[in-house]
Amino acid sequence: MIFRLRSFGLFLLALLSSVPLFAAGREFDEEYDKKPWVEVEVSLPPYPEAGDLIPFRVGSRFDIGFFVDGKTISIGADGVIRYVLVVVSSSGAENVSMEGMRCATAERRVYAFGRSDKSWAKSRSNQWVRIQGGSNNHYVDLFVNFFCMTGAPEIATADQARRALRMGGSQPTVSVR
Repeated sequence: MIFRLRSFGLFLLALLSSVPLFAAGREFDEEYDKKPWVEVEVSLPPYPEAGDLIPFRVGSRFDIGFFVDGKTISIGADGVIRYVLVVVSSSGAENVSMEGMRCATAERRVYAFGRSDKSWAKSRSNQWVRIQGGSNNHYVDLFVNFFCMTGAPEIATADQARRALRMGGSQPTVSVR
């Protein structure tokens, strides 16, 4: 009887001492499941063609044309919406860039800049930058009104992003090429 009581006592002691191990194991599992975000490999698209550009309006700006190349819109496995942005001044000067936007963190980055010979120059910075600012900021406008749509489900496909741009965009007073 004493042997059984001692065995039961040892069993109970072992059981009670293992409770923190189960709790620690659960915390380990939860922490293990939270994998750090990793950006996918990015390749540069073909240079944009005028016929593929979708205009979008930014605030009250009519002197600058803002366009996204509809063919280049993609959503990676990492959740980044990638696209080519074309900004055209009233004098016809163009800025072309291949960019990405993270809805989950309200950040953006530039992968490459367009050259006049229609080739790409990779960006010197690979940093993600917080999207902030007020009206007349095309990044805020793309984030809030087209790609990430605060208060609504995020864009899940490139077709949805193109549709959002086409439905919300207006023809700017500046023409492209």
